Amino acid sequence: MIAKREPVAIGTASERDLAEIVELERASFTDPWSAASFAAVLKDAVAFFAVARDGASNSIAGYVVAWFAADEGEIANLAVRRPTQRRGIGAALLDAALDEGRRRGAAAVYLEVRDSNAAARALYASRNFAEVARRRNYYRKPEEDAIVLRRGSLGSG
Repeated sequence: MIAKREPVAIGTASERDLAEIVELERASFTDPWSAASFAAVLKDAVAFFAVARDGASNSIAGYVVAWFAADEGEIANLAVRRPTQRRGIGAALLDAALDEGRRRGAAAVYLEVRDSNAAARALYASRNFAEVARRRNYYRKPEEDAIVLRRGSLGSG
């Protein structure tokens, strides 16, 4: 286990988790990653791929994918199952990724978020991410701008 935060446990994703992760991805995003994309992340040495397991059912409540290379990181994907949202699971996953970035020596972490995703933007702001750019029409289905966020120091907080 990487970390344990009630009411979920955060641990490393494995091949046996892929079907459930892909199902959650399809339920969460209109332009989802493929099963092959997630399988490739499992084999990527610079990747951090973690799942949050619901303590009651042991089912996957969420996941995060991040990459760390040199002194930078990117949160590439983060999703939480709808019935378990608003319980701190997204925050726990994000914190686990930031902790991993700190461990790997990342000086900055980036991510993109839909302009309209107020809940995600609030979470990222709570972790000191700040807007650095806008990618026009980055997302499809529906077409929408991406806001590029950056967190500089991975020191405490």
